[in-house]
Amino acid sequence: MTAEESHPVRYTVVVNDEEQYSVWPAGKALPAGWREAGKQGTKDDCLAYVAENWQDMRPLSLRRRDSARV
Repeated sequence: MTAEESHPVRYTVVVNDEEQYSVWPAGKALPAGWREAGKQGTKDDCLAYVAENWQDMRPLSLRRRDSARV
């Protein structure tokens, strides 16, 4: 049994103003510019949430610029 299995670390999904996602240890102060996205759990749970919800890897500013060109 690994340390992660015997004492699972809780994570939270975080997102920045460019709608880029990451996982962060729950309870640890968030870095500047990031906010909680509303999902906490194991690292695998959080990574699955990110994979499901972050379909377009382009930063928000680039997506907006690209949509303005059309």
